[in-house]
Amino acid sequence: MPELRSLIDHLECRACGAVVAADRPVGTCPVCGHTLFAEYRLDRLDAARWRSDLSQRSATLWRYRELLPVEHPEAIASLGEGFSAILDLGDLAEAPGIRVSLKDDGGLPTGSFKARGMTVAVSRARELGLKELFVPSAGNAGVALAAYSARARLPARVYLPEETPAPMVLQCRQYGAEVVRVPGTIREAGVAARAAEAATGAFDMSTLREPYRVEGKKTMGLEIFEQLPGDDLPDAILYPTGGGTGLVGMAKAFGELRALGLLERVPRLYAVQPAGCAPVVRALREGSARVEPWENPRTVAPGLLVPAPFASERILEAVRSTHGGGVTLDDREIVIAMRQLADRHGVSASPEGAAPYAALARLSREGAVRPGEHVLLYNTGSGLPFSIDALELATRGAG
Repeated sequence: MPELRSLIDHLECRACGAVVAADRPVGTCPVCGHTLFAEYRLDRLDAARWRSDLSQRSATLWRYRELLPVEHPEAIASLGEGFSAILDLGDLAEAPGIRVSLKDDGGLPTGSFKARGMTVAVSRARELGLKELFVPSAGNAGVALAAYSARARLPARVYLPEETPAPMVLQCRQYGAEVVRVPGTIREAGVAARAAEAATGAFDMSTLREPYRVEGKKTMGLEIFEQLPGDDLPDAILYPTGGGTGLVGMAKAFGELRALGLLERVPRLYAVQPAGCAPVVRALREGSARVEPWENPRTVAPGLLVPAPFASERILEAVRSTHGGGVTLDDREIVIAMRQLADRHGVSASPEGAAPYAALARLSREGAVRPGEHVLLYNTGSGLPFSIDALELATRGAG
């Protein structure tokens, strides 16, 4: 088999149209400050042969090397991530007549889908000569940055809200990252991180503030396309939404597959958020062009406690371009879904990862998903850092 080579060409800003070279480190658009996206020379890819060759490649996300930004294989910092299982959940009384499956990223290295974005972003940072990295995180992204920075032998700092679950804080430290605790949510952690790092020269790995984490998240869509081909492709994907990079990444994947002539129908994307912090769903319902910050955010799902996601225009664009929508849930519903996934299906899901399971019944009742359709639930993380018993006590009486 010939050597796999990245077809990356340049970076592009969808907000102002600026084109930026991809051969040097860059964060957001130097013209307008919005997110930059990697663009590829798709015309150089023999799409039919590429699709046929995939089955012969290693079962990691790096099987998609042509559509990923890392150009030199020696730069790749990998822990074997990607190609997570898709499980058939059978017939569910909560969604009669609907075929339901679940993609389980809880078994990825570091225990969540954040491994996807960080393996690509850290590898590209290493390739471009960056020496020090930092990220504000609700937990999982910090764990992933700590692990992949260790793999790449790059120092890293992680800024975490004070309420971050203790196992996640411990993991970051065990991987060798410096941890800084910050009062408030990830929003306050981000402000504190960027202020503290302004003079250090360290690179900001925050969601959608650099071009390459979304490329790793894109592999979720590429895997769904490959694992559920043709008529098996889901009609709808229910996705827990905090920073929203996964929605943007999946929409980008489906767009590139369509451009290659490999995909005709695109799944509808649904953003699932807790009622106590639902800025994306509110913007979708109100027809807003961008998200307004959520006041007094609260939820038991730390990864969904994102009151003001960056580049929200791109998140809303991803959902609307697929004719999807949004749904909110109270915390009690989310915790019940964690218990049901464990008891009924043997799936360990974080509060974030359980939210789509809880959302399924509501979307079915509302007619957003219908009998005869195939719905994919996306479990973004393992439930191991969480106690369902403790969360049940915390949410008793809610809803």
